[in-house]
Amino acid sequence: MKKLPVHCPSCSETLKVSQLSCENCETLISGSYDLPVMMNLPREDQQFILDFVLSGGSLKKMATQLKKSYPTVRNMLDEVIKKLNLLKNEL
Repeated sequence: MKKLPVHCPSCSETLKVSQLSCENCETLISGSYDLPVMMNLPREDQQFILDFVLSGGSLKKMATQLKKSYPTVRNMLDEVIKKLNLLKNEL
């Protein structure tokens, strides 16, 4: 799967969505839209959040799935939370 770029390759500023399309009826919507905050996280952090939600928010289940200790997974979650807070404050 291709990774959606979130930063400009020329100046490193955050990119915005400018067009959406429907492959079924070929409708095009254009404008300037912000990316969701979580899209600005690295792919591995996005996957961690998805797995966390699908595990019912259980760090114990996450630790088992990732074959890591509970404190390690807790630290991983804390790091994702820090990143999200920084991104949220940039808005």
